[in-house]
Amino acid sequence: MGGGAWGHVTDSPCNQSVVRGRDSSHLVNSPSSRQSRLPSPPSPPRQAGAARSKFFPPMDFTVSNYFYYYLFRFSAALGEEIFYITFLPFTCWNINHCVSRRMIIVVMYIGQVSKDILKWPRPHSPPVVKLEVKADAEYGMPSTHAMAATAISFTFFIYPFELGLIAAFVFSTLVGLSRIYTGMHTVLDVIGGTLISAVLLALSYPAWDLIDHFLLTSPFCPVFSIVVPLLLCYNYPKLDYYSPTRGDTTTILGAGAGAIIGFWLTNQYTPLNSSSETFQLSFPPISSKRLMVMLAKFLVGVFVLLITRQFIRRLALSMLYYWYKVSTSDEEARKRLEIEVPYKFITYSSVGFCATVIVPFFHVGYFI
Repeated sequence: MGGGAWGHVTDSPCNQSVVRGRDSSHLVNSPSSRQSRLPSPPSPPRQAGAARSKFFPPMDFTVSNYFYYYLFRFSAALGEEIFYITFLPFTCWNINHCVSRRMIIVVMYIGQVSKDILKWPRPHSPPVVKLEVKADAEYGMPSTHAMAATAISFTFFIYPFELGLIAAFVFSTLVGLSRIYTGMHTVLDVIGGTLISAVLLALSYPAWDLIDHFLLTSPFCPVFSIVVPLLLCYNYPKLDYYSPTRGDTTTILGAGAGAIIGFWLTNQYTPLNSSSETFQLSFPPISSKRLMVMLAKFLVGVFVLLITRQFIRRLALSMLYYWYKVSTSDEEARKRLEIEVPYKFITYSSVGFCATVIVPFFHVGYFI
C-alpha cells in the first residue's frame, strides 16, 4: 500500500493495492518477484518539501487492487480545490446559508501555518510511493486534509439528519486514510490534524451564533473580512524555499472573505436568520423534482464560478505583471509574495462573492 504508515509490502489485499518498485515491469505480488528486486541505494539525508524532489524522483509502481486505488484517490480529491469550489457553494445554494457560513476557515489557516512552523517532513520516499507531486513541496504535520474533512463532516452532523454521525465518520476517515495511502502523510500527521480540528470545533462552537451575527450585521464586516485575511497572508511564516502552502492559505482566506462579504451584503436586503433554531432543521425531503432543481442550481452555479475564476485570474495577473514590470511568460514570478498573494486573494474572493451574490441572482432569473 502506497502510504506513509507501511514501509513494506505485505500479502494483505489492502497493502498490495499499490506495489512499490523502481521498475514497473517488476511485479511484486509473488515471493519470487520480491526476491528478484535489487536493494535500493542508500538514501541521502531527509529534507522537507521541494528540496527533496531532486533526491527522490517519482517512483514507478504497479496497481494490483484498483478498488483501493480509486477509492482512496477519490477520497484524496475531497480535500482539493475542485471539491471546495463546488461542494461548499452547493451547501449555500441547496441546503442552508447557515451551514455554509459555519465552515470554519480558521481551521484551515491554523493547519497550514502549523505545517511551516513545525516543519515536520512528509513520509520518506522510498519506501513509500508518493502519488501526488504538488503536495510533496509542503511539510506534513498536521494533515490539513484530515482537519478540513473533520471540520466539514462534523459541522454537517450538527445539521441533524438520519445516520449523520456515520456519514461524518466515514467521510473524515476516508479522507484521512487516503492521505496515508497516497504517501503524503504518516498516521501521526492524520491523527494530529483530526485532533486539532476537533479541539478547534469544540472551543469555537459556543461562539458560532455570536460570530455569525457579527458577520451578518456589523457595518465593519466588509473591512474586517478584507484587512485581517490580507494581513495574515502577507505575514505568513517564511521558508528558505518556495512552498505552495502560502498560496493555498491565500486561496482559502480569499474565498472565505468574498463569501462573508456576499452574505453580509445579501443580509442588508434580505435578512438571513443566523440563530441556532433555524440551523437545527430536518434535512429537506428529497424528491425527483427537488433533485432536478438542485442539479440545475449546481450546474448553473459551477459554470458561473469557473468563468469568474478564469476571467478574474487572468485580469489580476495581467495587472500585477504590468505593475511590477514582469514578463507574462515568467511563470516563476507567480511565486513572488507581492504577486502570489494579491492575485490569489483577488481571484478567490471574487469567486466567493460570486457564489453568494451573483449566482443566486442567476438562479432567480432562471426560476430555479
